[in-house]
Amino acid sequence: MAVLAVQAIRRMRGGAQSQLMLGSDSRLWVVKFQNNPQHLRVLANEFLASRLAAAVGLSVPHTDVVEVTDWLIANTPTMRFSGLSEEAQPYRAGLQFGSQFVGGLMPGQVLDYLPEPQLEDVRNLNEFAGMLCIDKWTGNSNGRQAVFERRPRERRYRASFIDQGFCFNAGEWSFADAPLRGVYQRNLVYRKVTGWKALEPWLSRVETMQPETVWSIAEQVPPEWYAGDQGALELLLEQLLLRRSRVRELIAAFRDSSRNPFPLWNEGATVTVPAQFAAINGSEGFVM
Repeated sequence: MAVLAVQAIRRMRGGAQSQLMLGSDSRLWVVKFQNNPQHLRVLANEFLASRLAAAVGLSVPHTDVVEVTDWLIANTPTMRFSGLSEEAQPYRAGLQFGSQFVGGLMPGQVLDYLPEPQLEDVRNLNEFAGMLCIDKWTGNSNGRQAVFERRPRERRYRASFIDQGFCFNAGEWSFADAPLRGVYQRNLVYRKVTGWKALEPWLSRVETMQPETVWSIAEQVPPEWYAGDQGALELLLEQLLLRRSRVRELIAAFRDSSRNPFPLWNEGATVTVPAQFAAINGSEGFVM
């Protein structure tokens, strides 16, 4: 059952022009709308990739379906998209994608940038390596986004991974792989990756994720978020499941890139392919 939005608070930064909204559950939600300027499918992408990341144990905000009524939009003058035309287009009512707002409204408790000494001291810095597994698996065509939360009386920040809308190549639902896509802009977060063990347990969890888990997540995506094209969704998921066996290859391409993101990598490390993928021979020619 969808969370009902009861109040619009303010527009968020970013190309999708999301709204920070109060839900009937008394929680704050960052809400992306079906008629956002990026693409309808970014709502499905957000839901799928966020739930997959949560399934392997990564720190992503809780996600859900949020219902926004015609009445709320009509009675909130700021719920209009800017920059699309001379006449601002109103947000579309219906079922939208919602991500719980990280932290609270207190200044300084949630940041999207940290100086290097504080970034290096982030509690869960190793999870950037885990999120790399998800981003390469899902073909994130954008840079990796994160925010950093520090709760009252805490000294160190914790990273939460946000903005999965450009996974699956945004509205294309394809996999345009490139070594520097889907990675965080600062190498520091990968500095302690010394080999494949540093990507565990997340890498193995991606490689061994059961098809039922992926399909059960997809079943919760409202059909409105992909224009009811069930065939396109099924094809996307079939390709995604095949890609489980390619994640190490894609990470290795990033490792060997000019960015040199893993300076402490053990050159003697080898790539181990899980046994259940050893029999897959025909996937090399699969068009991604």
